[in-house]
Amino acid sequence: MAQDIRELFKNEKFSSEKMPVNHQERFLKKLDEALPQAKRQSFRWYNIAASVVVLLGLSYGAFNYININDLNINDESNGTETVVAKTKTLGDVSPGLKKVEDYYLASINLELSKIKYTPETKEVFDGYITQLDELNKEYERLSLELTKAGPTELTINALIDNLKLRLNLLYRLKEQLKELTQAELQSQTA
Repeated sequence: MAQDIRELFKNEKFSSEKMPVNHQERFLKKLDEALPQAKRQSFRWYNIAASVVVLLGLSYGAFNYININDLNINDESNGTETVVAKTKTLGDVSPGLKKVEDYYLASINLELSKIKYTPETKEVFDGYITQLDELNKEYERLSLELTKAGPTELTINALIDNLKLRLNLLYRLKEQLKELTQAELQSQTA
């Protein structure tokens, strides 16, 4: 059954008939009648304008979502509120300092969770918590200074010393509470 295509073209007689004049135009007219295209309305500019408005709205929303981490800081002296960019921490300065900061913060939280609070030790405990709050406020102030002025050796050392001091304060609190409970046990047994 296989035939050589060259042989087929040699034996084939090509017709010399020409297509009628205006054949293509008549064909397109019949095609349009059989399959009419819906007329496009001129909403193209409205679509473009709506797309631009949606894009601008999404961009504005994304910008506000990203800036949600901004801190509101109240100036207590005159009652005004100012917005400051997210404060930097030691971890923002370098990965090594981030490890130091994470170590101290984890140790502080661990020591706080180990402390047993009793009504007898309330006064001592409250005194230490007040000191810890003051140190925490100082840490926030130093973090603001780090954000505004940039990292300096003095600020970084002050932040690390603040963390050390808080941890040492918790160790002292733990020891004092231990001494108080031992003294209380001794007074109960005597």
